[in-house]
Amino acid sequence: MDINQAILYAQLVNAAYAILPCNITNVAGQIVTVGTTNYQVVTSIFANDLATDMNPTRGQSRISIGLVLQAAMTGDVVIAIRGTEGIHEWIHDADFFLVPCPFLAGAGHTEDGFTAMYLSMTTTLDPACPSVTRSLATLAFPRPVTSLTICGHSLGGALATLLALDVAANTAFKTPVIYTYASPRTGGPQFAATYNQVVTNTFRIAGRLDLVPKLPLPPLYEHVLGLNEVNSVQLGIPPRILIKPELACLHILTSYLHLLSQQSGGTPLPLQPTCIP
Repeated sequence: MDINQAILYAQLVNAAYAILPCNITNVAGQIVTVGTTNYQVVTSIFANDLATDMNPTRGQSRISIGLVLQAAMTGDVVIAIRGTEGIHEWIHDADFFLVPCPFLAGAGHTEDGFTAMYLSMTTTLDPACPSVTRSLATLAFPRPVTSLTICGHSLGGALATLLALDVAANTAFKTPVIYTYASPRTGGPQFAATYNQVVTNTFRIAGRLDLVPKLPLPPLYEHVLGLNEVNSVQLGIPPRILIKPELACLHILTSYLHLLSQQSGGTPLPLQPTCIP
């Protein structure tokens, strides 16, 4: 895995996080700068939020969930998908149901809440409009598309996994590159096997002590391939704790960026102040 690329795409997911979920204005045309690279937002992505037992009406709210961007110099298209506060309620529910994968016959089963949210994802506020996958052929990209990268954190990682298989199987973009951070398991063993066969360039970055990537549990659920593990404890005598050992701190994207930047040998990106051990 190219760590600098992993950091770049995580920062684009951070750009999606910078837009509040309740801000349902399409930010098409905005410029996002990461390092020395400018990306133009082609469209926002909207979805119904993740419904949970603790908050079933959450699934009736339309939220901003991601961005489709294009690099100014290379033409690389990036789909960046953020997580949601609902993932913590989902953990407490602990009743993870499987439903048939809705966009590829024979691809096994996927988690029902993630699947419902994925099916609601569009590039307009109208949930009846074409899906993100179907919209790719009609979006007004400023430049010829040279590649497609899909990235997401937490719940956004699960949505990115679903999107990656859908895109690779059902569009002209047959070889997307995938970066996920702290993604939970998205489907069952048959789904994972199908994904691994169709989507061949995945980097699934997971914290060793982060709870979310460990759920839902096998054998009903299985992770896709591509694991790259980061550790919030630096081994040694004595071991050094790099991030406060709390669920939120071990899971948030800024902590992943901190650990990845340490691995890169550059200046470590800052932690949230409340997560400094």
